[in-house]
Order: sequence, then C-alpha cells, then structure tokens
Amino acid sequence: MIKIEKPKEGEYAAYAIMYISLLPDDGEVIMHLRNNLVTVKNFIASIPEEKLTYRYAPDKWTIKEVLVHVIDTERIFAYRALRFARNDKTALPGYEQNDYVPYSRANERSLESIFREYSAVRVATLSFFESLSGEDFLRSGTANGNPASVRALAYQIAGHELHHVKIIKERYL
Repeated sequence: MIKIEKPKEGEYAAYAIMYISLLPDDGEVIMHLRNNLVTVKNFIASIPEEKLTYRYAPDKWTIKEVLVHVIDTERIFAYRALRFARNDKTALPGYEQNDYVPYSRANERSLESIFREYSAVRVATLSFFESLSGEDFLRSGTANGNPASVRALAYQIAGHELHHVKIIKERYL
C-alpha cells in the first residue's frame, strides 16, 4: 500500500488544516479511508433510529444529513483530485454545502440506502487513489480560489469525515 506524506502548507486552503490535522503523520491515509468505511458504518448503525433525524439546534443538520454531506463532499473532493492528478490546470469552482442538504432528501432515505451510497463512493475513492503514483499525489490545481494538491485532497476527505464523526459524538449523542 502506498504511503502518502501529509501535505505541506500551501498545498491546501487555510481552513483545511482543521481536517488534515486530525490524521496522524504516518502516511497511511489510504488505509485510514479503507478502515473508516467499516468504523463509521458501525458507529452510525449503533445509533438509535430516532436519533438519526434529531437536530441539536433548529438550523443544524440531522445525523442522516451529516452522513450524506460527508458523501457529497467526498465525491466533490475526489473529482477535484481526479482533475488535478490528470494535470488539468482549469480552476475549479467551489460549492455551497448548505444548498445541497435540502435536496439530498437524507431524512426520507433508509440508513441502508445511505450506507450503500457511502460504500460505493468510498470504494470508488479508494480505487482511484490506489491507482495513482507518488508523482500524481504531488500534482495540484486551484479549487474555490485556493490551492489543492491531490494528496491534500485525500487528507481532506479523511479528515472531513473524522471532523463530522467527532461533532456527532459531541453534539448529537
């Protein structure tokens, strides 16, 4: 399994350090993504059904909405990584995460349906990252007006998920 050194400052938007810093410096981000596929599903499955649509404040997302947000963000960041790994220099736009949630219909979906999507996206992300060379991970581009290397995007995907699991544990349970 390929080891991917943590990205350096300048390879990611300033805000992304909050995600990247949640991962160890061992270069095992791909293994982390693989392991967390099972860990996160087991954790969410252990939460009582009635809690999955609970909001800890009126303007906050439910656990189901958070999980679909994690899936959507992984898709977007993996797409950015694909473009940059293939040396596409086109600056990519940002996205407004809050606009996605109402259209996700997450609360109308079964947890099984969300897990199927989560698994499919993660397996595709892993397959893509595992196909890359060390050189590919160093390529970069611009997304939402910020620099982003392929390796930084891998770390952001993993750290973003950890960030939301932490929030669920602290504020929903």
